[in-house]
Formats: sequence, structure tokens, C-alpha cells
Amino acid sequence: MMTTQPTTSAETPAVRPEDEVVQICRDLIRLDTSNYGDGSGPGERAAAELVMELLTEVGWDPELIESAPGRASVVLRIPGTDPTRPALVLHGHTDVVPAAADDWSVDPFAAEELDGMIWGRGAVDMKDMDAMILAVVRDMARTGWRPPRDVIVGLFADEEAGSKMGAHWLVSNRPDLFEGATEAVSEVGGYSVEIDGRRVYLLQTAEKGLAWLRLLADGTAGHGSQVNQDNAVTRLAGAVHRIGEHSWPLNLTGTVRQLLTGVADLTGTTFDPEDPDGIDRLVDALGPAKKFVGATLRTGANPTQLDAGYKANVIPGSASASVDVRFLPGEEQEVMDTLARLAGPGVRFEDIHRDRALEVPFEGGLVDAMIGAIDAEDPGATVLPYMLSGGTDNKALSRLGITGYGFAPLRLPADLDFAGMFHGVDERVPADALRFGCRVLERMLRTC
Repeated sequence: MMTTQPTTSAETPAVRPEDEVVQICRDLIRLDTSNYGDGSGPGERAAAELVMELLTEVGWDPELIESAPGRASVVLRIPGTDPTRPALVLHGHTDVVPAAADDWSVDPFAAEELDGMIWGRGAVDMKDMDAMILAVVRDMARTGWRPPRDVIVGLFADEEAGSKMGAHWLVSNRPDLFEGATEAVSEVGGYSVEIDGRRVYLLQTAEKGLAWLRLLADGTAGHGSQVNQDNAVTRLAGAVHRIGEHSWPLNLTGTVRQLLTGVADLTGTTFDPEDPDGIDRLVDALGPAKKFVGATLRTGANPTQLDAGYKANVIPGSASASVDVRFLPGEEQEVMDTLARLAGPGVRFEDIHRDRALEVPFEGGLVDAMIGAIDAEDPGATVLPYMLSGGTDNKALSRLGITGYGFAPLRLPADLDFAGMFHGVDERVPADALRFGCRVLERMLRTC
């Protein structure tokens, strides 16, 4: 499936990963891979073809796999120096959420480089990491170095809509691609924040589960002028209100406790799990990252869509709503029971998409390699674990027993609202952060 023959000669000028990562990132951003969640988008085929070109150009032999026309992923297995060791999956996704151009300061698919930043949809989520992966893997082929274990590179489709046509499809239909893998590294971790004047890198070791639910209420249809005690809209509105206003209890998982303990140490304070105000102060100390971390202290449920009726004077016989539920590890059944109680009689639930919560240890050889790589490139920095309020393709790989981490290493300016740019407007990433990430990623792969 691949070749180990380097393509550079002694006369060819050396090209390091940091020399080309910015251009690769810009080339990926220029390809509109918007995922609307209903199959109407352009798909990921163009990005997959670019990935294939970048990998085959240096001598690798990757595989392009379509789950449906245009829904393309690319997988490459690179042999390590020790075939007895379990493999590592290094993965990203090439789809992006849609961008309304009128809301942006720049064309979201122009990939402009302004003031040292790469602007565009996907610059943060997650064509930056895709570019780092590709730049480092191309360097492997050019120079002939190999990681100590097999590395399975995956650039997947459809992550932004639940991965049904991407990572989940591959796990269900092509599990052979991940044979022997026990660990994985992907997005939304490894980026820096500043706490009390010290740079701290947040390594993602957990992520909330998700349940995108449709609430359905039935009633008796009729004329809007008549008395109706069986109104589906009224019933549904009550359910949506109760769910949206519900105060979910504080529940600090092991990962969150480790993070807050580390923040307390850095700020010279104490962490008291029974002091909600103190916990809020520790979260605030994380700066822009508090948007992610603050949402991991408890389960959340946000109503997002409503649909009922077709005319102002007609009482409809049914009504529906959508709710985005993000539950903590170990809480799924309890959360679903609470939602049913809040919804009340006459309202039923259907899954739009549901996926598991994850929590893995902040220890072991892979974690040591990630911490060591950060320390080598940014001596004296601290690395702490955290939980992501969203989700990644590590959920799909966990079905194969693969332990997943979020580690897309970026050294960022302290005032950059990195977390706020996920799915936001004017998404951008510093070019120097991409170069830094390449160096860290290469060090990690050489020692993991």
C-alpha cells in the first residue's frame, strides 16, 4: 500500500516540513469542502485528490476510499521500525462547516495570508492540522526516516456531520485499515493558552458525548379559531422550554479535576470541588479556552430548531424540535431519563445522531512523547489535560478499541481567541504556529 523509497537526491535542496506547511494549508482551504449535513455540499473529493497528489508525489502509495460519490477519505499506512509494536492512527478531517461570506472580513475560501495569519474556513478546524500531518509525512518519504511504530495516516470525510460517511463508515466497512492500532492522535488539543503569564498547552484526553435529538409532539389538528386542548405546538413548546431552561448539576470528571488542579497550582490558589465560585475563577483563568472548558463542567442541552404548521389559522396535528445534547462520560442514560421527564407526556424522541463520550488516561508512552515534544520546542511550558465540549473522529475509532487523544500542537498568541474561531467567522491561524506544530509533531512521531 506504500513505498519507502525516498524521492530526493543528494543534489535536491532539502525541504523541511515547516518550509511547505503554510502552502499546503492554504491549498486545502481554497478547496470548498463545506458540509451541510444533508448531502448537498460539494463533498471532500477535491481535497482527497489533493492529498493523494501530495502523498504520491513523494513516493507514498495511499488509498482513496469513497463511502458515496464525492464523499472521499484517504488512508496511508507507514511501516515503523519495530513491527511488534501496536500502530498509531494520525488523523484529521477535510470537510468544514459552511461559511457565510457576507459575515467575513475576507473571502472564507481565498486562504489569504495577512499579518502573519492564514485566513479561511478550516484554518482552525482542521486543515491546519491536516497540513501539518501531510508536511511531516512528506518529509518522512523524502529523507527516509521512520517512526518507531506503524503510523496509519487518515484524512477523513464527514466529521462535521457526525462522520457517518467518513470515520464511522470506514470503521464499519474497512476495519482492516486500522489493524493493530491501539492509539490515535487528532484535533482540538495541543494548542497553547496563557495562565498567569505562563504558557500552557492543553492536551485533549476526554470529550463529551453527543445526542442530536428530534422531539416530536402529536395533537389534534383543527381551525385556529376553535378551542383546542390537544395542541401539538403548545405541548412541544412546553417541552422545549423546560429542557432549555433546565439547570444541569455540576459534575467534575477526573480529567476536569486534573486540569483545574493544574490551573490552581499555576495561579497560586487552591482547587475546591465544592466551591462553584472558585471553580468559575479557575476556568476564567484559562482565557479564550474557557469557552471549551466551561462547557465540560456539566451536561448541556440546547434547543436549536423548531418546525410546525403551514398556515397561521390552522392548528397542526404535529410539531417537532431539535435539541443538541452534550453529556459527560458515564452520564448518558441518566441524561436521557432526565430529558424524558422534562419533555413530559405526549412528546417522544428520535435520534438524529448519537455518539459516545470518551475519557482516557493522561499518562503512558504516547502522552510522554507529546509532552516531551512540547518541552523540546517550548522549554518550561506546562502541559495539562482537558475535556473537549465537542467531538472528534476519535469517537469512531474507539469502536475498535483505539484510545484517542487531541494533539494539534500550536503555539499561539495569548490574546488570540482560538476556541472562539471553531465554526466562527474570520477563522485564522498564525503561520508561525503551523511551523511550530510541524516541529512538535515530527518529534512526537520520532519518539512515540
